Amino acid sequence: LEKTPYLVRLVCCTLSMLSLSCGGDIKAKTCSDVRQAYTAKGFSLVNVPHQEMSGEHLRVCPQGYTCCTSDMEEKLGQQSKLEFENLVEDTSQSLRTTLVSRHQQFDEFFLELLDNGEKSLNNMFTRTYGKLYMQNSELFQDLFTELKRYYTGGNVNLEEMLNDFWSRLLERMFQLLNSQYHFTDDYLECVSKYTDQLKPFGDVPRKLKAQVTRAFIAARTFVQGLMVGREVANRVAKVNVAPACIRALTKMLYCPYCRGLPGLKPCHNYCHNVMRGCLANQADLDPEWNLFIDAMLLVADRLEGPFNIEAIMEPIDVKISEAIMTMQDNSMTVSAKVFQGCGQPKPSGMGSSRSARGISDVFNARFRPYSPEERPTTAAGTSLDRLRTVWRTMQHSVLDIKKKLKQSKRFWSNLPDEICIKDKLTESDEEQCWNSHAKARYFPEVVKDGLTNQLNNPEVAVDITRPDTLIRQQIMTLRVMTNKLRNAYNGNDIFFQDSSKSGSNLSVVHYQGP
Repeated sequence: LEKTPYLVRLVCCTLSMLSLSCGGDIKAKTCSDVRQAYTAKGFSLVNVPHQEMSGEHLRVCPQGYTCCTSDMEEKLGQQSKLEFENLVEDTSQSLRTTLVSRHQQFDEFFLELLDNGEKSLNNMFTRTYGKLYMQNSELFQDLFTELKRYYTGGNVNLEEMLNDFWSRLLERMFQLLNSQYHFTDDYLECVSKYTDQLKPFGDVPRKLKAQVTRAFIAARTFVQGLMVGREVANRVAKVNVAPACIRALTKMLYCPYCRGLPGLKPCHNYCHNVMRGCLANQADLDPEWNLFIDAMLLVADRLEGPFNIEAIMEPIDVKISEAIMTMQDNSMTVSAKVFQGCGQPKPSGMGSSRSARGISDVFNARFRPYSPEERPTTAAGTSLDRLRTVWRTMQHSVLDIKKKLKQSKRFWSNLPDEICIKDKLTESDEEQCWNSHAKARYFPEVVKDGLTNQLNNPEVAVDITRPDTLIRQQIMTLRVMTNKLRNAYNGNDIFFQDSSKSGSNLSVVHYQGP
């Protein structure tokens, strides 16, 4: 009995100590840092707790003591999705900007080149042939109109168009050189059939056709390639964020908030697994993207060398005029053979003297190529010297775009690496980083890129049986463009004729070199 007060005191003391100990453990931590970080994101502090509370209500973040309500977790999930979309767009911004600016630059140059070529020819021929050129100028205008139409994507067969130009020029010149005769449309059609056989313009048409077709095919296809690359990059950069990805992003970026650690960055390898899961489909674009880049580089080489469009367009007026002079020199032989094949035409009734005088008037000053000092300037004060300066600038641009294209290889599979940069998005200290549930090292291995490799991704539940439809469409777009580029590299034109009934028919036009 004497010990009873002692035992009571001992039990009371023990209970008191236990009570103090428990009280110390269950005392909630403050959420002041979380509240400050949360409001810095632009969110309202209404209903945001001041102290940690039980987290059974959380669906994404760990359910221990937390500073997050269900509403906060949902808003942070939306914020994660938005930030991820911005990360992808920002990381691909340089690539997309390069493709946009270079496409515009090359396109403007090639169109300016065509305009100046036409103006230069018009200026030279007006000086050389005067009124008779002006009366037949639509023939040459049509040539440049068709070249522009082809370059801008029109369904123009360059070989047929150039053959038609030389046939029409033969008809016009044949009439001028034989103006003492009257020619019917049927007779002139017969004359045009002798273009290939008689070669009235010498070797100029054959050489010019080979040079023009190769240069224009390369120029048009290269600019189309820049446009396609730009469009594909723009579409792929607008990611379709799946619900499983949003959960993984929220867990990585904002569950530290809920654990009272708003400044804690994710572990580097943890970030890699999340990004490779979320960007699995984008990585699958890479093989076709790399082939596309290789094909673009091949055509860029052509633009610097044998398919240099500037080297073709600058002297095109000289070459056509040389062909006209050749026709003049061979006029008697050509006329005799045409008369033999097509029959003797009827006299026009204006006398033969007019013919001789007409030829003399038309070609009174035999054309000779201008020296660099004498060569006329084009309209609007734009000289061919300026055009050469522009082309030198363009050659530097070709070197520049080749460098940028090379840098863009493996761009899509490297996107997670670019996003998960240490000290920016992720923590460099592997022991002091968020590993999805605590501040500690992240142990799982990093999975490989691509959709099929995400089967064992520990962070993102990816359905590898359902590839992203948009990405598959872009893969097909790149495949088609790569095929066109490879054909352009070999001097072949490729185009598609769409038919809703018969499907899509692919045609390849082969051009023979000189």
